Amino acid sequence: MARMKFLCDAERCIECNACVTACKNEHEVPWGINRRRVVTIDDGIPGEKSISVACMHCTDAPCQAVCPVDCFYTTADGVVLHDKDICIGCGYCFYACPFGAPQYPQEGAFGARGKMDKCTFCAGGPEEDNSAAEVEKYGRNRLAEGKLPLCAEMCSTKALIAGDGDIVADLFRSRVVRRGGRPDNWGWATAYKD
Repeated sequence: MARMKFLCDAERCIECNACVTACKNEHEVPWGINRRRVVTIDDGIPGEKSISVACMHCTDAPCQAVCPVDCFYTTADGVVLHDKDICIGCGYCFYACPFGAPQYPQEGAFGARGKMDKCTFCAGGPEEDNSAAEVEKYGRNRLAEGKLPLCAEMCSTKALIAGDGDIVADLFRSRVVRRGGRPDNWGWATAYKD
């Protein structure tokens, strides 16, 4: 069975935030929550790099390991999801995740912040595929429709790629080989020659 993975090519990301906007619109994510965000390293310095970050659906997910009520589970495709009906909003997953993927839907005192929310790889949740309850709690289930996550589909430079981990790795490997493995061999002057 395929293991679904995300990969962001820092040499292609232009910090347009189309992935963030696509996710928020597709899943009607509440204000203040970003299931996906763009992080810029060395912002404002020549050679800065941007990457799109969300839940990386880890093989051995730390969020799943620390959850006291076992609301996290891994699907057959390797997508790490959580059950909002079981979640108690303790925040252990938030502190365990190196990517900051699980988030509280609102600010406030402990117990008043609600249940955690995170990227679902557009795979919905434990409810029946594309049911009203699933769409309301987790967003649209694009995987059940045979589609990839919208954030990756909307990426204008195809910096963000998603799908079967083996295919994603092969695609990225071919990109690195084609550009010689060094960032200075790639860029506007190389990509858009006349």
